[in-house]
Amino acid sequence: MSVLEKNLTDRDLSLELFADHHVEGLRAAVHEDDDIWQIYPVNLRDEDAERQLKSFHGEDGWVRFIIVYQGKIVGTTSYIHPDLENGTFMIGGTYIEPSVRGKGINDRMKKLMLDHAFANGFWRAEFTVDTRNKRSMAAVTKLGGTLEGILRKNRVTWTGFVRDTALYSILKDEWENNA
Repeated sequence: MSVLEKNLTDRDLSLELFADHHVEGLRAAVHEDDDIWQIYPVNLRDEDAERQLKSFHGEDGWVRFIIVYQGKIVGTTSYIHPDLENGTFMIGGTYIEPSVRGKGINDRMKKLMLDHAFANGFWRAEFTVDTRNKRSMAAVTKLGGTLEGILRKNRVTWTGFVRDTALYSILKDEWENNA
């Protein structure tokens, strides 16, 4: 069990550890934006969504959360491959339904996650974003992420597209100095 496996809360926003009882609420949330899934690495809306949602990326090393805002499931996010020995973790697998975009949800939840990880001994956060996803790149920059470079043609998405990936980082001392 990772030190990061903990529900996180900020007033009317909570990040709950993913459980089977969240599947239906997340299924409804992911169907609120058909267009965004074309530039995501996985598709949580397809005919295989039940299996995808239950296994949730089908990969070990993820601490998966459901985003709950004002009592409603509005998306998902994750810590990916936290490595306490090397002080690194990634935040990703994030989806927020359109009805709550622009309300500061992304900033608030990422701050909860960064504060929690840095308080538990980590010192480097990473974010990888498909370069076609300008909104997510802007959000990571606004959060304080430093663009370290572009990984060219490094990942095949569920559509078969071979994407370029922007790699960002935030270091603990940078985060604390900008808080």
